[in-house]
Amino acid sequence: MKLNELKPGDWVIVTEDGVSREGTVVRVSNEEREVCVDNGIQEFWYPLDQVQSIPLDEAQLMRLGFEKMDHEPAGGVKYGKGPFRVLVPAPDNFSRSEVWYREDRRHFDRPISVSELQNIHLQMTKIPLLH
Repeated sequence: MKLNELKPGDWVIVTEDGVSREGTVVRVSNEEREVCVDNGIQEFWYPLDQVQSIPLDEAQLMRLGFEKMDHEPAGGVKYGKGPFRVLVPAPDNFSRSEVWYREDRRHFDRPISVSELQNIHLQMTKIPLLH
């Protein structure tokens, strides 16, 4: 995970003393190379090596308010939130994806994380993707 890819509102996992928690990025300090994360209990600054991405899967899409749509004729599963779409090979296969919003289509030949999807959504729609 790269520090410059994290934005306020992104979901991440923080690990401290062997305990992992999901949290939301509040601020990023490029000077200190730390991320301020609200872990549901408090806001705390974490070094980048204690911050991990959350892999994108169907459960995470549902948490973000997506709906599972009809299967594509060519195969795959489509998820939608308004006019924003995510197409993956199968409900349990997020090894690659296609993301589109209106005429803007992007292909990913690798798994993407929840925070990446949040940032892609923001770039394409200009609207934050929050839960």
